[in-house]
Amino acid sequence: MKISKYDFFFYSCSLLCLLAVAGCTSSSPKQVTVCSKDFTEQVILAEILARHIETKTDIKVERKLNLGGSLCHQSLASGQIDLYVEYTGTAYTNILKQQPISDPQKVFAYLKQEYPKQFKAEWIEPLGFSNTFAIIIRGEDAKQLNLQTISQLSKVAPKLRAGFGPEFKEREDGFPGLAKTYGLKFAEEPKELLLGLLAQALQKKEVDVIAGDSTDGLIESLGLAVLKDDKNYFPPYQAVPVVRSQVLEKYPELRPVLAELGGKISEEEMRKLNYQVSGKQQEAGQVAQEFLQQKFGGTTPASSPK
Repeated sequence: MKISKYDFFFYSCSLLCLLAVAGCTSSSPKQVTVCSKDFTEQVILAEILARHIETKTDIKVERKLNLGGSLCHQSLASGQIDLYVEYTGTAYTNILKQQPISDPQKVFAYLKQEYPKQFKAEWIEPLGFSNTFAIIIRGEDAKQLNLQTISQLSKVAPKLRAGFGPEFKEREDGFPGLAKTYGLKFAEEPKELLLGLLAQALQKKEVDVIAGDSTDGLIESLGLAVLKDDKNYFPPYQAVPVVRSQVLEKYPELRPVLAELGGKISEEEMRKLNYQVSGKQQEAGQVAQEFLQQKFGGTTPASSPK
């Protein structure tokens, strides 16, 4: 069959249009989803990750903030989110069900080995600080009772009242093991309190001892004292970005950008960042943006959580 020049022109134009449409649909925008757990530090860290990615790459970041409990890990494993900051001790004991150990290098090496196999995810570089559990008392009590360590606390514990968060009361690396290790026995069964109310309860003298976070921004401002874990009971809790392997393969530029944050946040700096949000009521995104400007210079996107 002979094709006229008009038919040829028509078919050629149609083909070019189809190719153009196909090209447009195949190049979908780059995007990742970052998650945070439901406390101040996690929201700040999620914003630091998100804004650093948005500044250094052309990848858009969706935020899913304040997910409770283990939902960040579950969402990562199921592919609903792409990255978040996890703590090595939490992953080692709670997620991988290993007995707590105090060697941070062994813990981190085990996580880097097991996460790709079990969850198709990878641990990047530690951010520089460890947010371990901290046994905290009022500063004046520490001076009066001459307490610097948890071993010393165990001798006066029968006269004191304790208050712990729900997870700490039950976790393998929480109060049950701590009580056995140090022989702790308080005046009464420890009260179960919401995490956000622990420091307030201590300040109001509703309890005398709490288990908080070593990077809690209120420790210094409320004049509280952290007792030394002199028997190294608590496992290391290094804060580290965890990313789905598929996302790192899809966006290889993501790995070096996240690695740039390695070692950039000290425990003291994290405590100050937390205090800016929990103590001074500043917005977490703005605190994260100012931190990144201080560390890397330039400007960062002033986007708000979605």
